[in-house]
Amino acid sequence: MNTPSELKYTKDHEWIKIEGNVATIGITDFAQGELGDIVYVDVDTVDDDLEGGAVFGSVEAVKTVSDLFLPIAGKVIEFNSELEDQPELLNTDPYGNGWIIKLELADGADHSELLTAEEYQAIIG
Repeated sequence: MNTPSELKYTKDHEWIKIEGNVATIGITDFAQGELGDIVYVDVDTVDDDLEGGAVFGSVEAVKTVSDLFLPIAGKVIEFNSELEDQPELLNTDPYGNGWIIKLELADGADHSELLTAEEYQAIIG
């Protein structure tokens, strides 16, 4: 299972990469493996201010639909438009071209719930 150490993770199987006050967010390799072939990504929260833990979109796989939870509070500023035509990027490159959104972090956003790669690995086994 691929779990890059430079990223932070959530118990809901999202990853987050924070650079300054902007975070890039996607789903983990474990999550895409559990979902199977991803056929659609729905994000309609661009320009919305959301609390940490809020649903910011969903991922549809062949057999299920799964909500996407925001790891940290902020404003959704960008959706990865490549996913409109190539949702399978979540399966083939979850930590690279398969990123889902960019988020402008809220002032004082709480990082305490974010997990290190080692903590996340312990959760997924």
